[in-house]
This record gives sequence, structure tokens and C-alpha cells, in this order.
Amino acid sequence: MLDATARHHPYYPRDLVLNHYVTNTNSVALTLVYVSLAFITIVFLASALAYPRRHSTLQSPGDRLVFFWLILNGFLHLVFEGYFGINHATLAADQSPIGQVWKEYALSDSRYLSSDTFVLITERITILVWGPLALYGAWSLYHNLPSRHIAQLMLSLGHIYGCVLYYFTSIVEDSPHCDPDPYYYYFYFWFFNVFWLIVPVILMTSSIKALKRAMASFNDAEQFITETHFKHN
Repeated sequence: MLDATARHHPYYPRDLVLNHYVTNTNSVALTLVYVSLAFITIVFLASALAYPRRHSTLQSPGDRLVFFWLILNGFLHLVFEGYFGINHATLAADQSPIGQVWKEYALSDSRYLSSDTFVLITERITILVWGPLALYGAWSLYHNLPSRHIAQLMLSLGHIYGCVLYYFTSIVEDSPHCDPDPYYYYFYFWFFNVFWLIVPVILMTSSIKALKRAMASFNDAEQFITETHFKHN
């Protein structure tokens, strides 16, 4: 039988103890409005930064989309997930707009409200490593630096690795932290996160091809220099 501490919240598992939980004051619709406004703000910011200028090399639509993706990741990792990293211990009672967004998402994964060790460590790595790397990737892409593909490859590998672990640490336990309602499980848990599997695979493939071309060109140039040297000697 569930005790009183486990009955006053909507999260799974139902015996999860969240003594400090406070119900959201914002409706789900308003919470989604906040998310939408944040997304639109990032779109405008990335679009403004990506607008062609003399010192920018973002000429193709593909590069602009990648630039937007990197800016989006920088914002999410440093601001949204950064908020979690700082306030995870009190998030269940948080009534700020960001806190209420986290509590809404936690219906699909209550580990975010219980300071789960795996989630906490993964998020801290994301905040401290992947967030700055995403912004560096955007900056290097903007200036077409050779390091853009190295940053893009590292970030993509990190996203894929983290996302696979995130999914499977839940799935192998039969997802006890997820509300079984299909809306929360498939839309919140799967749909909102699967982009960090799909897009990184695309970007990683692109970076690997670019690095292979660069190495092939380097090898050709090195071979040409060697052959020229032998001819002159």
C-alpha cells in the first residue's frame, strides 16, 4: 500500500518519494507556450547570426541548418539543462517557468526529480562539455575553421552515446520511471529525445566524409612533394 508521501504526485513509479513536490501552477498549454517561445527565440537568434555577412562562410542552407542545430544545443545544454544541474535537488517544488517545464517533462522520466545518479552525471557532462563544444562548433562553422568537423564529430558522438545510454538504462528496467500513458512515453520520452540520435548520425557521417577527404588530399600532397623531391635528387 502506498504511503502518503507517494500519493500526492503524478510521477512513476508510484512509490517514488517526493516529499517536497508542489503541483505546477501553470497549465500544460502555458508550459508548452513557454517552450515554443524559447524555441522561436533561438530560431530568430540563429537566423540573425547566420545571416550572410562578409566574414561569414555560411552560404549554403545545409550549413545554416547545422549552425542552427549547434546554437540550439548550446542553449539547451547551458541554459535549460544548466538550470537542472543547479536546481535538481529542489526541482520538484520549483515554480519558475523553467522548473515547471522540467516537472512537465518529468512525467515521462521521473529520474529528473529524484536526482538519479546516472541522469545527474550525464547532465553535468552535457552542461560542462557538450554545451561549450556546441557553441565552439557553431563559431568554427561560422568562420569555416578546419576544426569545425572535429568539434562536430566529437559532439555528435557524445550525443549518440549519451542518448543510447539514456534510453537503454530505462528500457532494460521496463521504463519504471515513465508514465505509461502513450502521450508521455512516446511523445515526451521518445519523440523529444530521438532527434539527438538522428541528427548526430547525419552530422557524424558528414564530418567523417569531410575528414577522409582532407586526409586523402593531405596524402596526395605529401606523395607529390616526396616524388618531386626524389626527381630533383
